[in-house]
This record gives sequence, structure tokens and C-alpha cells, in this order.
Amino acid sequence: METASCSILNALCFSTSAVTASVKNSSLCLLPKSNLCLLPSFSSNFPRNFNFHGKNLQFNAFAAFSSPSSAQNQNPSQELAVLLEVDGVLMDAYRLGNRQAFNLAFQKLGLDCANWTEPVYSDLVRRSAGNEERMLILYFNRIGWPTSLPTNEKESFVKSVLREKKNALDALMVKSLPLRPGVEDFIDDACNKGIPVIILTSYSKSGDEISRSIVEKLGSERLSKIKVVGNEEVEKSLYGQLVFGKAMSSGLDEQLAKEARKAASAEKQRIANEVASMLKVSVNIDTSSSESLEKIVAALRAGSEIAGIPVHNCVLIAGSKSGVTGAEQIGMPRVVLRSSFTSRAEFPSANAIMDGFGGADLTISKLCQKHWP
Repeated sequence: METASCSILNALCFSTSAVTASVKNSSLCLLPKSNLCLLPSFSSNFPRNFNFHGKNLQFNAFAAFSSPSSAQNQNPSQELAVLLEVDGVLMDAYRLGNRQAFNLAFQKLGLDCANWTEPVYSDLVRRSAGNEERMLILYFNRIGWPTSLPTNEKESFVKSVLREKKNALDALMVKSLPLRPGVEDFIDDACNKGIPVIILTSYSKSGDEISRSIVEKLGSERLSKIKVVGNEEVEKSLYGQLVFGKAMSSGLDEQLAKEARKAASAEKQRIANEVASMLKVSVNIDTSSSESLEKIVAALRAGSEIAGIPVHNCVLIAGSKSGVTGAEQIGMPRVVLRSSFTSRAEFPSANAIMDGFGGADLTISKLCQKHWP
């Protein structure tokens, strides 16, 4: 649905007097869920229930600092930092390279009869709701499985195709796929306004190394003006050292919470195994979600720390549900940039949902403009 375009986001700013008063009262504070941060205790207002009209825009409550108009003359870098994910934000690899990667995987495995044209690929995506394993099963059920493949090895065959497809997609992302239109101008605009730009590679699905190779497409001059937060940067950050025990052990509450999660996961697995034994099936419960979220939160905290901006004054430009969840947990504003992979996904906790960079979509000006409804 398309409506008239206007400003979507508000300046995250505060008055000079508020900063002076807050800095004097700064302290080491223990945030909920044992998230430690060394931050001044800024006073803030969090406007709710905005009604913005913009192109393909959904908007919930955007947590922002309000201020008198005199604060608008301050350096924006004191008020706002932008954190960018790689997957779906810097590059929309699924739109440009996913089908091609599948065809390269088929060639690598000697499956000469398998080739996905655009109509075939689109139909499989629609019928499987984007589940790639299901896409392969539907396809080979239609054209026939390799004659030399035993029936009981279909699952391992599908996994081998997906493995080769991932390798092919990684290579395409590094070598030939372009960055998302408008992202370079978006970053340049932020840098010109003195707004810190942080690119997060540590929790990318493609991995830290591949993601850094994608970031290099921005060019050396642009890279000199931004910061990249990968695994090493997270581990060296204050929050990373506290949480992952590099400098000191985590707080007692956090340790107890971790042990409780482990115990709960173990009990779930035990019950699942008992049920599975009765049904004569194999059941394995995924316990990695909490660990993945912990890694995402650590990356977001590290990004805020490296930018030198409080978490509530950083905005995550996300292309993944997991990133949005992590940002929500620590109270970081979050804007979703839709990609071909998330075109139909729901993001109820996102503050805004946009289709791309520039024009009627996401711009630095829209992040910086103060425009109360």
C-alpha cells in the first residue's frame, strides 16, 4: 500500500544543559537482564503511537530523545549513530544470487538435468514459503531424483546441495554481486553529517570473513570513515569482555540465568528423547537460539561502545528478525530494510519498515529531522 511521503523518524537529540547535568551524575549502572553499560543517565522522552504517512512504511513506537529547538545546532554525532547489518542491508544477495547459486551447485554435483529458470525458482519459493530444503524436495519430486541415489539417502543429498549452494553464494557475494542501491550515498551522507556509522559483521549468516569482504566493496576511502564490528571487536569491547569472561567473570545473576537455561534445555531434551523412544523417532531440540541472541546483543552493545553513543541513541538498520529481536531486548531503535528474503516477513517490534535507501524510503535526513506529529 502506498501513501504520500513525509518524514518518518525524529532527531535523537537532547539539550546542552541536559548533557551537562547528566554527565555530572554519570555512573556505572546495571541494566535489566544483566546488561552492563557505562553511560550517563540521560533524561529522555519516548514518543508513542506515531502516525506517519510514507511509502511502504509501518511505524510503531520510536524511542527517541526530544529536546528544545536550540539543540538542533549541535553536532549530530553527539546525538545519533547508525548500525548497519550486512545481510539484506548492504547487499540483497538472495534477490540477485540465490537462484544462480543453486544452478552452480547443481553443476558442481554433476546434476546436468537440474536448472532453475526464473519462473521455476519463483514457483518453488512460493510453494515452499522460501524453505530451501523444501524447494529441493518439491523440485526433485517433480523431475525425478538421481537414479543412483538410494531412497534412504535423499536427506543427505539435499544437505549436500544446500552446502554447495552456500559456498557458491558466498563466492558470488564476494566476487560479482553489487551492493544494495543507495547504501553508499546513505553512508556518505551520515559521514558528512558527523554521524558514526558501524557495520556489524559478527553475527552475519555469511560469517565474519565473507561479510568483511562484502564491506570492502564500499571502497578504501569510505572504509576509513566507518567502523566494522566483527568477532574480534566484540571480544575486545568492554561488554564482550564482561559477558564472555575475557576480563572478569559475569555477574552472579547472569551466571545463574545461563545455568538455568542450560538446565531447562537439558530437561526438554530428556523429555523429547523419552517421547521419541516411544514413537521410535529421533528428536533434537535446538538450544542455540539463546546463544545466538546473546551474540547479537554483544555485537550491538559493542557497536554502541565503539561509536561512543548510548544504546538508545543508536539506530539499527536491520535485515534480519534476529537483529530486530536483539535490538528490542536492549532498547535500541530498529528500522527494518526489506529484502527479497524478508519481503513477506512480519516485524511487529520494528520501529519502522522501509523498502530501500533514498528517495521516499530511508535517508539520513529522515533519521535526523525532528518532526512531531
